[in-house]
Amino acid sequence: MKDIEILTKSVLFSGIKTDDISSMLSCLAARSCEFDKERYIYSPGDSVRSVGIVLAGGVYVVNEDFWGNRSIVSKLGPSDMFGESFSCAEEEELPISVITSEKSRILFIDYRRIITTCSSGCMFHTALIRNMVHILAEKNILLMQKIEHMTKRTTREKVLSFLSEQATKAGCAKFEIGFNRQELADFLAVDRSALSSELGRMRDEGILRFNKNRFELLKT
Repeated sequence: MKDIEILTKSVLFSGIKTDDISSMLSCLAARSCEFDKERYIYSPGDSVRSVGIVLAGGVYVVNEDFWGNRSIVSKLGPSDMFGESFSCAEEEELPISVITSEKSRILFIDYRRIITTCSSGCMFHTALIRNMVHILAEKNILLMQKIEHMTKRTTREKVLSFLSEQATKAGCAKFEIGFNRQELADFLAVDRSALSSELGRMRDEGILRFNKNRFELLKT
């Protein structure tokens, strides 16, 4: 029942009644799996045909270079979904990795079951297809926002671009971010020491205040 409560928060099941989700999971041939911390769910070169929904724990979607250096594409928690873009595109070889950030439980659903009307005439597929299109559009917007941060020239510009976006989303100068320092450095593709130093300088200059993952942007 707890898993169903998590799924009601997933955009994939938006607009679908709680009581109906259980019957849908059977139609979708959904299966759940448990993973320990820092386990690869998907690795570069994998062929992905299923989307994953985090039921418990969390995952990183990362790019890794030849030497094992990681750049975090996104950090996902309960009710978040991954793998939909590559399943939809039917990519033969996955270019990224999906790694657990802690002990996690993941629900897997065959992408084709989502977008194809079943033989039993399940009435919910129209809603699933609509929600899937919405998810793909949202992920595209998030990618564009990250590109905006990454195209900045300096560490300071990247950090301020990211924090400005977070403040705008929160609708307030005070907000929390979902990254610790190492995760934020990996997300912005900057050195952690350089990131910490830059944050300290901006605090001293009266640009912002922070305590761990809590930030406040100050007007200068």
